[in-house]
Amino acid sequence: MAGSINYQLARFEASYGTVAQLPASTTPEVAVAGRSNVGKSSLLNKLFNRKGLVKVSSTPGKTANINFFDVDGIRFVDLPGYGFAKVSQKEKQRWANLISGYFAQERSFNLVIALVDIRHDAQKLDHEMVGFLRESELPFVVALTKADKLGRSKQMQQAATIAKQLGIDREQVVITSSETGQGIDELRRRIADACL
Repeated sequence: MAGSINYQLARFEASYGTVAQLPASTTPEVAVAGRSNVGKSSLLNKLFNRKGLVKVSSTPGKTANINFFDVDGIRFVDLPGYGFAKVSQKEKQRWANLISGYFAQERSFNLVIALVDIRHDAQKLDHEMVGFLRESELPFVVALTKADKLGRSKQMQQAATIAKQLGIDREQVVITSSETGQGIDELRRRIADACL
C-alpha cells in the first residue's frame, strides 16, 4: 500500500539523559508518553513487531532516559514514564525536565501518543499530559492500553468514559492491547496519516 511504514526496519537509535544531548529533529517524529506502569515498552514492541527491541522492565519507571528509535526514516521517541516509579525527587525532576525540555524544542511533532490504562479512570497525570498537549496544540491520540484485561463492551464503555474525562473526542482514542494486537493497525494508520 502506498505510503506505508516498514516496521521491520525498526532499530534502536540512542538514549539521552539530558535535553542538551537530544539530536536535532530532521525527520518526522512520533513521541510516546504515559505513566510508568502503563505498558509503554510492550506497546512499542508490538508496534515495531519486535519482541525485545524496547526493554520491558518489571520495575515501573525503568525508562529514565529519552530513547530514540528509527523506523523507516520516522523517529519514535520513547519518553520516560512518569508517576509511580520509586525514585528520588531529584530524579523525578530530571524526568519532568526531560519531557518538558523535549517538547520545548523546535522539533517535528507529527504525533504524540499518550498512553492511558483502560482499566482505570483518567488519573491526574493523564489529565495533565492531555491538557498540556491540547494547550501546546500538538497533534495527539490517546491509546488505551491493556484492553485484553476487559471484555468488549466494558472496553467501549471505558473508552467513552475516559474520552469524556479527558475532554476529547472519542475519535481521538484508540483501544489497544500489546497482548492481542488489538488496535495496533489502527495506531499504525494514525501514525502513517500523521507522518507520511
